[in-house]
Amino acid sequence: MRISTTQASIKLIGANGQIALGKQFAERQVLVEKEPGVWPIRTVTVIPDNELLVHHPQAFADIENALAWAEADAPDHTNLDAVVSEIRNAS
Repeated sequence: MRISTTQASIKLIGANGQIALGKQFAERQVLVEKEPGVWPIRTVTVIPDNELLVHHPQAFADIENALAWAEADAPDHTNLDAVVSEIRNAS
């Protein structure tokens, strides 16, 4: 059985055309759907197209695996002077 948590309130649209929803919604993005006489307002999270791929389960799993590998296989410290010397001597 589903219990509804819907709350209704009456708001006045100000002279500037704005409605105050309350500080708990400050800086949130919302979707306003417009039908004749009905304007449902829902909070949303917008994901830019170029970031959408990483929100797919397989891509997320691949990223998690790569991070785990990087953590377990930390790079060795390298003496760069010795590497440069070795390269110069090989030439």
